[in-house]
Amino acid sequence: MLRFAVTLFAVITSSTCQKYGCLEGDTHKVKPSPEPNMHECTLYSKSSCCYADFTEQLAHSPVIKVNNSYWNRCGQLSKSCEDFTKKIECFYRCSPHAAHWIHPNYTAAIQSVPLCQSFCDDWYEACKDDSICVHNWLTDWGWDESGENQCKNKCIPYSEMYANGTDMCQNMWGESFKVSESSCLCLQMNKKDMMAMKYLLSESSEESSSSSSSEEHACQKKLLKFEKLKGEEGEQTR
Repeated sequence: MLRFAVTLFAVITSSTCQKYGCLEGDTHKVKPSPEPNMHECTLYSKSSCCYADFTEQLAHSPVIKVNNSYWNRCGQLSKSCEDFTKKIECFYRCSPHAAHWIHPNYTAAIQSVPLCQSFCDDWYEACKDDSICVHNWLTDWGWDESGENQCKNKCIPYSEMYANGTDMCQNMWGESFKVSESSCLCLQMNKKDMMAMKYLLSESSEESSSSSSSEEHACQKKLLKFEKLKGEEGEQTR
């Protein structure tokens, strides 16, 4: 799992780092660059904040641990839940966009990354029958002398720990993620994110609600075109 709690540093980040650099996590580069030989997280291979060798830890299922953080403290994750957990891990470690939401006080952390409601709902559905012993992955673990995570509370199903996808997305990683009110100006941890980022970056540079509404309209129009093209490609391969 993500080692935010271990790698957080109380340093205010410059705007230059936010625009062009990576987070200051223990596996991050200074600036994103291509990584053509990635074993996982290939969504970010053209511009990555992690090195290819890091992704070897995620390349084989089941994933037991990443660095010193075990994923199986409440039993091995189901394949569907593991796949979503990998998406979150890959975003934090490797995405060149993560630093756009860098925490104002901690250069190794993110804050309020807008996730799509559909992504959160699908993530919750994938994990609801798996078990978990922490509500907040950043603060609720116990750490032993070797620096490995340990449960302090009993394991319960995700469906008992979190009420729904929104609850899980907005609490599982503390302040890291929020559920977007938009179905387009948000991240889904797939190829659509490149399109969404174009409008998210544009929106962040504008302050008026009319500009935000304009970006939403443009994004939705582009999304429909993207989905139509993907549908046509699917028809051609049948």
